[in-house]
Amino acid sequence: MRCDVRILFVVICVLISGSMFGQRTADLLDSGDEAMKDHDYFGAAGYYNRAINQDSSDIGVQYKYAEASRLNYDLGIAEHWYGKVLKKDGGKHYPLCSFWLATIKKGEGKYKEAKKLFDKYAKRNKLKTDDYYVRKANMEVAACDYAEMLMASPDKTIKMVHLDSMVNSKVSEYAPVEVDSVLYFSSLRDTKDRDKKNNVSYNKIYTAVQDSLRWEKARELDTVFNKEGVHTANTAFNDDFTRVYISRCSQKNAQDFMCEIYSSDFVNGHWQGLRKLPEPVNMKGYTNTQPAVGFLGDKEVLFFSSNRPGGEGKMDIWYCRIKKDGTYGKAVNAGKNVNSIEDEITPYYCKPCQELFFSSTWWKGLGGFDIFKSGYKDGEFGEPKNLGSPINSNCNDIYFSINSKKTEAFISSNRKGSYFEEKESCCNDIFMFKIPKINEPPRKVDSTKVFVTQMKLLVPLTLYFHNDEPDKKTLAVTTTKNYKKTYEDYSAMREQYKREYSKGATDKDYDRAVNDIETFFDDSVDAGMQDLERFAQLLKKVLKDNEKVTITMKGYCSPLASTDYNVNLAKRRVSSLKNYFMEYENGVFAHYVNNADAKEGSITFLEEDIGELKARPNVSDDYYDTKNSVYSPAAAMERKIQIIAVSSFSTEK
Repeated sequence: MRCDVRILFVVICVLISGSMFGQRTADLLDSGDEAMKDHDYFGAAGYYNRAINQDSSDIGVQYKYAEASRLNYDLGIAEHWYGKVLKKDGGKHYPLCSFWLATIKKGEGKYKEAKKLFDKYAKRNKLKTDDYYVRKANMEVAACDYAEMLMASPDKTIKMVHLDSMVNSKVSEYAPVEVDSVLYFSSLRDTKDRDKKNNVSYNKIYTAVQDSLRWEKARELDTVFNKEGVHTANTAFNDDFTRVYISRCSQKNAQDFMCEIYSSDFVNGHWQGLRKLPEPVNMKGYTNTQPAVGFLGDKEVLFFSSNRPGGEGKMDIWYCRIKKDGTYGKAVNAGKNVNSIEDEITPYYCKPCQELFFSSTWWKGLGGFDIFKSGYKDGEFGEPKNLGSPINSNCNDIYFSINSKKTEAFISSNRKGSYFEEKESCCNDIFMFKIPKINEPPRKVDSTKVFVTQMKLLVPLTLYFHNDEPDKKTLAVTTTKNYKKTYEDYSAMREQYKREYSKGATDKDYDRAVNDIETFFDDSVDAGMQDLERFAQLLKKVLKDNEKVTITMKGYCSPLASTDYNVNLAKRRVSSLKNYFMEYENGVFAHYVNNADAKEGSITFLEEDIGELKARPNVSDDYYDTKNSVYSPAAAMERKIQIIAVSSFSTEK
């Protein structure tokens, strides 16, 4: 399942006209570069595809094709070429390659792979502390762990309903708002009114009526709302449904739009002509869109999303007070607990629960845009909370709203199951789900269960060792060494591994050897230690909640010399891990090991029989061939132990 990592205010597939055949590679690249400047990513991908068919070995062309494909949402193609570039280049000339590949992996729900790639990028650029990509990569490392936990513990009481073809089509439907069984939404389905320059239908607002459990076929609203030659979207009503707000947008280029907010009043049984709102709601030269009405205390306010100056970055959530005389107060940024350096869009305010719902690509989520909520108290918004699975997915989830009866909620998403014509996940559909009564107290979260789930997601947890460590040349089955110290000594040998493994190599083979060692230490040695530290932090929390935890460990030995020595070495490595737990934070776990008190938490260590690894053809058993028997990544991957299972139960059960 591949999903877009970005969503526009309208989702548009742009077709390029004209021939690209018969052009030289240099001309194709120039044309592709020009298309990229105009944000015509479909066109650019086409030119780069022609160029790569003429010369598929040029790493520069590969990267350009990957970039254009990513921005054109052809994520399978982008993943393929980013992977090739990263393998050849190792991030040397194209440092963002691992970042974008990680972003795609996360959009596929491959959180472990994505985490490794984000972590690799962050470490290799750790000195750039203020760099956007470094900040984002560090955020995503934590987000990938959080996403795994959310996906492993979905709310089974929520049943997502994909609205049928009476509402959804093969193009995008979004911005759902239901009032008294009438669903207002936006869509690109009108093929009669088209933007010929960009070869796309203009967006319109539609309604669909729910009769019993069925939806009647959607109808386009009249010209009071919709206007030919203009993108119209985003319906929002005030509290008594006497005023409606919408957005109207014009297209700047193949991807970007300029939007403004309009309103209409319901007078004598009719909606009046739309009026463009003045400043400070609309700010000239900036996008102002996705209106939503709410109440902060007893003050009616208009929320909207805008990229105007003075915010945290990109699109932010803003609000203006709606005064009794119909004018608007100054625009106020919703603050750092809502807005970030990335996009926050599609606000919706729930008056009875005093919570702002919005979508963001920054806060910890499952991939793409996730929906969050932030409570309003004492004059400010609190920290955002992810709505979790299945409301959120690894795709784009936007436009949360609650119907007027407060019984159902709606979202728009391009998740698996959405209708599409050409590219899966190209387009958004509307989904619905039932919600508890607004005045019901929220369900209590079992934090211990959450922590245990997070621990289990780290398993199997693999840890690595330098050759014949710990304690060289001994038949002992235990050691006094702590795995953390063993790891630190091993990690300090990174440069030595590079030198030894790259001996005799030249040019591309040398670069590849160095990159292979970097990858092994980043993705295996360091990642294992990070997972162990995270595991220990979670273990500390669940033990305080009186959980009985069993940790099963397993050592491995090489089949190349399956002797008593190697078996004992594997046992020493398991022993070093036990020492790590016994000495963690000055012995905080010591009390819990084999603790017989039935009312307290406890740790029980179990050891599986030593496992024999499968022989690898590229691993040498030649004592004198240390390059391949000790320093090669293949050989290093064999020197490991694992936590292979975790189980627990509460003393309260």
